[in-house]
Amino acid sequence: MARPRFDVNVPPNGYRWWYIDALSADGQNGLTIIGFIGSVFSPYYRRARKNGEANPQCHCAINVALYGSKRRWAMTERGASYVKRDAQALNVGPSSMVSNESGLTIEINERCAPLPFALRGTVRLLADHFYNAPVKLDDDGKHYWQAVAPQARVAVEFENPNLSWQGQAYHDMNWGSEPLENGFKNWTWARANTAQGMQVLYDVEHRDGSHFCFGRQFKGGIVSQREVPPFHRLPRGLWGMTRQVRSETSPRIIAKLEDTPFYTRDHIAMTLDGAACEAFHESLSLDRFINPVIQRMLPFRMPRVG
Repeated sequence: MARPRFDVNVPPNGYRWWYIDALSADGQNGLTIIGFIGSVFSPYYRRARKNGEANPQCHCAINVALYGSKRRWAMTERGASYVKRDAQALNVGPSSMVSNESGLTIEINERCAPLPFALRGTVRLLADHFYNAPVKLDDDGKHYWQAVAPQARVAVEFENPNLSWQGQAYHDMNWGSEPLENGFKNWTWARANTAQGMQVLYDVEHRDGSHFCFGRQFKGGIVSQREVPPFHRLPRGLWGMTRQVRSETSPRIIAKLEDTPFYTRDHIAMTLDGAACEAFHESLSLDRFINPVIQRMLPFRMPRVG
């Protein structure tokens, strides 16, 4: 079994994150949750690294985003005294991720920013198969991606806002021994659930300008490589972010989930293996992320405690 462990070592200036996204059965609600040790998008962690080696345990967060009629977004960074972790559990302040034999239980107790709405609820991720097939994203082995439970189910129960739904979910993790912006300029990926299994398409542009792309298919506990279709451009984001996705035909945005100065997240319609499907898709610009103007904006969206 390849269930996630939360007690793994994260080197100075490095990172590890555990990512979950989900969509309700009726398509009306969605979410993403990311647990960070060494928050890669933290302006505080980036500032600390400029003074030498920084401790990733001092820069942790559980990021939660709800999509649909009751949108919420929270990402409060917390220092080491607010973080506890062992093999099964990651506790960051009042929120936690706990691994069990069937998946993950995530308890959320956060406050949104910049508007301080309460965000409290429980998300249970259930999976029949776990995978252990990491992919090295760079030649030096400083950055890795691994699907954990790409074909999972989710039960969502929130007290604040009042929200309850079930649906299909996806879970992976990334880790690295250097800042993300040191290794990459741009990053885009998509995942789509099809009759052939969960399809993942990944593209990165390294800091030296070279490119790496791959495709993976997950079904019934078996992982296999898949061909990657050609790129298609999506409309630019509100902030001018370039978005492109691999699809056999022209894709279409169903819903814009996040539209920020340095990354976008969308629910899109696309085509794989000759069939129409829907996907979660993300585009990230690390060049934009390190822009001084954006660095000064981030604390308003990502407050820090400790």
